[in-house]
Amino acid sequence: MSKETNRIQKAFENGKAFIPFITCGDPDLETTAAAVRAMAESGADLIELGIPFSDPTAEGPVIEAANIRALSGGVKTDKVFDLVRELRKDVTVPMVFMTYANVVFSYGAEKFISTCAEIGIDGLILPDIPFEEKDEFLPICRKYGVALISLIAPTSEQRIGMIAKEAEGFIYLVSSLGVTGVRSEIKTDLKSIVEIIRQNSDTPCAIGFGISTPEQAAKMAEISDGVIVGSAIVKQLEKYGKDAAKYIGEYVKEMKNAL
Repeated sequence: MSKETNRIQKAFENGKAFIPFITCGDPDLETTAAAVRAMAESGADLIELGIPFSDPTAEGPVIEAANIRALSGGVKTDKVFDLVRELRKDVTVPMVFMTYANVVFSYGAEKFISTCAEIGIDGLILPDIPFEEKDEFLPICRKYGVALISLIAPTSEQRIGMIAKEAEGFIYLVSSLGVTGVRSEIKTDLKSIVEIIRQNSDTPCAIGFGISTPEQAAKMAEISDGVIVGSAIVKQLEKYGKDAAKYIGEYVKEMKNAL
């Protein structure tokens, strides 16, 4: 087991994991740094950092707008790497990147993934890479000890067991069809999906897409090992801009307590 997988597993040792997501560079990288520190201090167990991309196909309007704000502010992959180097001086919680295959390809997969390892990124989530095509990245991720995190969606059906068997780090279970965003209720039968995952894997499973309230988080935590929240946090960045870190810290505290 690589040290990265170890570190990700630590995130699930402290009760149910709360996993916030933030788009790097929205509205600027200083705010991202302040928000990440606030999240870590407020009890986040693992933090997902989004590297902005011009066509984020899995994202709803909230996170898409954050990507546009970050890109128009001139955020490039190298600047995000520098941000993580800076954060790793004092932030010890596991951190993973969420981005798109194109970002990794255009940077150079080997160079991108080896840099992740060097700066202390524990895993990589690429929502636009289907399970069948993960071999383009998996050998490089393994070489450098960066977990390639698998997504399982309600439409994965017969493939759920197969994806779970090979999953590393943690499994990102997508709660509902469509794109990220706050939903008033989650109707998918997630319980039976989690049962199939559990039959095939010991890898922790966290549920994301559509969770925004402490009540929803508590409900999702009953059936899984953790909860991922993105849009609700990005909304606070939209609302409070450079002052958002304080509000994000309070929100993370409230969500972690609910778990």
